[in-house]
Amino acid sequence: MPTHCRNKLPGIAKIELKLAPDIWHWQYTKGVLVAIITNIEDLRVLHQKRTPKMFYDYADSGSWTESTYRANESDFQKIKLRQRVAVDMTNRTTKTTMVGQEVAMPVALAPTGLTGMQHADGEILAARAAEKFGVPFCLSTMSICSIEDVAERTTKPFWFQLYVMKDRGFIERLIERAKAAKCSALVLTLDLQILGQRHKDLKNGLSAPPKLTIANMINMMTKPRWCMGMTMTPRRTFRNIVGHATGVGNMSSLSSWTAEQFDPGLSWDDVEWIKKLWGGKLIIKGILDEEDARFAANSGADALIVSNHGGRQLDGAISSIKALPGIVNAVGKDIEVWMDGGIRSGQDVLKAWALGARGTMIGRPFLYGLGAMGEAGVTKCLDIIHNELDITMAFTGHRDIQNVTKDILYPGTF
Repeated sequence: MPTHCRNKLPGIAKIELKLAPDIWHWQYTKGVLVAIITNIEDLRVLHQKRTPKMFYDYADSGSWTESTYRANESDFQKIKLRQRVAVDMTNRTTKTTMVGQEVAMPVALAPTGLTGMQHADGEILAARAAEKFGVPFCLSTMSICSIEDVAERTTKPFWFQLYVMKDRGFIERLIERAKAAKCSALVLTLDLQILGQRHKDLKNGLSAPPKLTIANMINMMTKPRWCMGMTMTPRRTFRNIVGHATGVGNMSSLSSWTAEQFDPGLSWDDVEWIKKLWGGKLIIKGILDEEDARFAANSGADALIVSNHGGRQLDGAISSIKALPGIVNAVGKDIEVWMDGGIRSGQDVLKAWALGARGTMIGRPFLYGLGAMGEAGVTKCLDIIHNELDITMAFTGHRDIQNVTKDILYPGTF
């Protein structure tokens, strides 16, 4: 805020000066001048302002030309809704279940790597926000906070996401740790046998913790909130891996370790082995093709997630929302179908539900909130999405999400 504006606000005890310059809506509350955040884009702008470039870019980018990353969002925007009037809009509910778990709305926080680099102790904060709101949280194998870190600081079971490594002994130990932490579902990701090329990560020299190059230090000097948080936590590397994987005592590079350990020979036989080893609820993530969806349904998994890894793997692949209807038609009666990729609003959640998804996962939206405002930002993200979902459902003539079908969508737009 310009100095001449600040001088005309006597009595302000504290002024928030670190907001992004293009958020122009302000509110004076209890001696604090703050931005009014009304949508996920506001959180994204603030996240970019407050988080080091390499970690913001890691969250907000795709592979190669990023065409699939962009299509994930733009294809949602092409789907239009039918507005209904003179219908009873009272006593609305968005409650449902995901793999038998009651949820406040059909949304879960997706597994995202390096979440604890968007904000200190990020996985713990996100898990707490999800628990309080009544939606599932899924911890990534490539998290900064470990399975044990999150379990010790939450009160309800969360989900754990698994990548298949060449070191099968490490996989067995990860699964046993997830069981010991009472994780209630295992999310098995199949679309990262090899790492897609993400130009921004390579140019930024992505690592955790960040390497202290001159460019990184200059950038971090502009992020004092982030730096202060990181100095106050011991969690600054991949704690599910360091000290647990054989021969790994120190690891900073995500790309080099994944290149060495992620298994390009992964097959459906491995899925069967993992299902037996785990013995609980199994969710398969990374399905874009109807034939693969049938394999997933036949595997005995409890749910599958239509996903292109947020446009971060095969650039040029179909968007998740475009792939969803065909997969629902192929296997929707045999297995619970969810989707992720491109969701930026509660309207997007409702559109996915209308097209047959019985659940959705959000990654970037909650990361924007986390990087912007910590746990409060994740809660704000969930509040925004729930409010948009609830109001949009009412405008389309429904009070209970269970009764919503594709009839709410304008013909010819999906």
